[in-house]
Amino acid sequence: MQRRTFLLASSAILLLPFPALAASGKHAVLYKNPQCSCCEGYADYMRQNGFEVDVKPTNDLAEISRKAGVPEGFEGCHTMFIDGYVIDGHVPVDVVEKLLAEKPAIAGITLPGMPMGSPGMAGTKTENFIIYAVTKDGKAPTIYAAA
Repeated sequence: MQRRTFLLASSAILLLPFPALAASGKHAVLYKNPQCSCCEGYADYMRQNGFEVDVKPTNDLAEISRKAGVPEGFEGCHTMFIDGYVIDGHVPVDVVEKLLAEKPAIAGITLPGMPMGSPGMAGTKTENFIIYAVTKDGKAPTIYAAA
């Protein structure tokens, strides 16, 4: 009887839909301009690197970034939230992983603009990407990483 129970339980696990298995991974919510396609490319990049990403088109992207603590002039192309942090722009996954592993006392990180060759963007990378730490208290961003 125990063998039969084991086999039935094992079969049931294999029949679970893939999203149920993916739910054990890292979940992100990405807000983007409805007309922007590079943001979809970034979401796909994050999925390829083990994240479950929900994409939410919005016309209030600047307001979402501002409320998350990203100062004007430091905004990226889209705003993503993971584990209580804001990640603004096309931040490389290794820097996102660093943030999630270190868990610093900041609001999040941002790669301003839409740098060519960054994850999800077309073109060739021609310079280091400077990723900034965004504070919770409104102080000026500081350099968090270069990639």
